[in-house]
Amino acid sequence: MTTTLGELLARTVPPLGYELVDWESSPKGRMVRVFIDKPGGVDVEDCARVSQHLTRLFTVENVDYERLEVSSPGLDRPLKAAADYERFRGLEATLVLREKLNDTRKVRGMLGGIDGADALVETPGGTVRVPLDNIERARLVPKIEWRKDR
Repeated sequence: MTTTLGELLARTVPPLGYELVDWESSPKGRMVRVFIDKPGGVDVEDCARVSQHLTRLFTVENVDYERLEVSSPGLDRPLKAAADYERFRGLEATLVLREKLNDTRKVRGMLGGIDGADALVETPGGTVRVPLDNIERARLVPKIEWRKDR
């Protein structure tokens, strides 16, 4: 049985002390992009450490690629796992749905955690229950606080 790149990454990144948020590869796998996170966020040294480890691993596992990029998921971090909706409770997010809910495929509001198989989103119109299996993609809404210099 052959191991997929996703399985290899899922098995390798967490023991290094990082969460594998997401990964993608270009057609024909020429470029591999890996997004990692950890409590408190990741810095350049974290990305370099994971990149060096994966470079050696890909050589041993005969992963054919030309370029590897390792980075943080950014301020607009994607929400992939059910635990993300609990972890980022109280932060604003945008959810794009597979099927319409209340006549829309887009929900934006403050995350209210998880209840069973539903994500709870606090919107101006009230709490919306969104079945996790109806979420096509979801991202945090970046909040940037500009400091005023006087």
